[in-house]
Amino acid sequence: MIRPYGFLALLAFCPRLAAAQDTTAALQPVPAVTLSLDEALRQARANSPTYRQTLNDAGPARWGVRNAYGSLLPSFNVSSDLGYTGSGQSNFGGGFVRPTSAFVTSGYSLSLQWQLDGRTLTAPATQKALQRATDEDISGAGVSLRVEIETQYLTTLQATAQVAVARQQVVRNAEFLRLADARYKVGQATLLDVRQAEVAKGQSDVALLRAVQAENEAKLDLLRRMGVEPAVPVDQIALSDSFPVTPPAFQLDSLLALAEVQNPALRSLRARRTAASYGVRSAKSEFLPTLSVQAGWSGFTQQFTNEGFLLDQQLGSAREQAAACQYDNQVRSALALGGVVDNCFASAGLTDGGTALLDPVSRQIRDANNVFPFDYTGQPFQASLRISLPIFTGFGRSLRLSQARAQEADADESARARRLQVRSDVHARYLGLQTAYQAIAVQAANREAARDQLRLAQERYRLGAGTSLELSDAQNAVQRAEGDYVNAVYDYHKAIAALEAAVGRPLR
Repeated sequence: MIRPYGFLALLAFCPRLAAAQDTTAALQPVPAVTLSLDEALRQARANSPTYRQTLNDAGPARWGVRNAYGSLLPSFNVSSDLGYTGSGQSNFGGGFVRPTSAFVTSGYSLSLQWQLDGRTLTAPATQKALQRATDEDISGAGVSLRVEIETQYLTTLQATAQVAVARQQVVRNAEFLRLADARYKVGQATLLDVRQAEVAKGQSDVALLRAVQAENEAKLDLLRRMGVEPAVPVDQIALSDSFPVTPPAFQLDSLLALAEVQNPALRSLRARRTAASYGVRSAKSEFLPTLSVQAGWSGFTQQFTNEGFLLDQQLGSAREQAAACQYDNQVRSALALGGVVDNCFASAGLTDGGTALLDPVSRQIRDANNVFPFDYTGQPFQASLRISLPIFTGFGRSLRLSQARAQEADADESARARRLQVRSDVHARYLGLQTAYQAIAVQAANREAARDQLRLAQERYRLGAGTSLELSDAQNAVQRAEGDYVNAVYDYHKAIAALEAAVGRPLR
């Protein structure tokens, strides 16, 4: 919506016209708000969908530069995992099957990676060039938006001025009708003169209605380009700025030089050409070695959910150890070798008789199993350094280098073509501005001549020396001349806006 604080409320009421000008009065609504060109531009920059779409490109461009610099730094990754394996039997082949218990696992991994090559080294400069190109695109969108809004603002003012011309024609035809009727009543004119005056009055009323409609449509188009909707009825919105006609003081050489350094489209293509040059350097760097560094830390846990399974395994192993100890004691006793173990069960961690594990051994097994999820067992630190240099890649590097050079040449030609286009546009619009200014003087002279013709025709008709057809033709000639003068004035201001678009910056 149009922001209320951007407008000045007008509270003055328009005075009524004479009874013969009823149509004119009905088509003059009281302005509720006024809109200046500066306010229209502010609203357009804040709300224009097309312009805001271009602004959205700034964020990715900035992050592209940050990402390029970030590529020069090592990347650091952290990962963690949790797992579960159910109970069952593990088949090791050869008919050997072993029952297993369910268990849960967890782990972590920290890894550091760093790679350095020519493409990584040239990436920051390439991305900064592309960011400059994006900034110039945004600047160019701003210039285009300003020219678009200013041109439509002028078009709306032009339509308003044409309403004034049509309204004045209604006044003239009303006067013509009054005069024809008065002459008919005193016998100095025929009923044909009255009917002709009535037709002229009706035609001017219709022309005024169409002019008002054209003005309202121009206002709606202006608001659409601004990206807002009318807060009040469109016929109550009035434009407040005026544009005086002053002789153009621009110099062609200065305008061409200014366009060379200020035109955003040209600057954007030059920035993209710079980015293409870095692309060639990046492609050449593929023939150089690549340095890679990797380092990592990791750990894991594994906890059986059935502690009885672990205790049974340990009990079986301890019994085997105790039996071996007893057999060894018998051999040593028979051979009188000495070194006999006093209690094989205790040495194997079993109670007397070997029926169960000792409590300390059981607690130790349980404590060793109670590790999930964060009592990690660390793995050894790992690190590696690698230098690689591809010898033959199927001419892939040569292909990419050729493509990069072609893109650089294309970017250079695009910039040169844009430069020629900019200079041609500036020159053509400079000449168009001179022509538009000269046309104002011609149309002003035509308007004065038409007004003199109308005065003469009116006097002749009052004195009975002229005809109603002659007076009607003179009035139509005045309307055309005044309309042409209005068009000439606003064509001149639009020519300045077009010249600003070609140069790429405001000139007034």
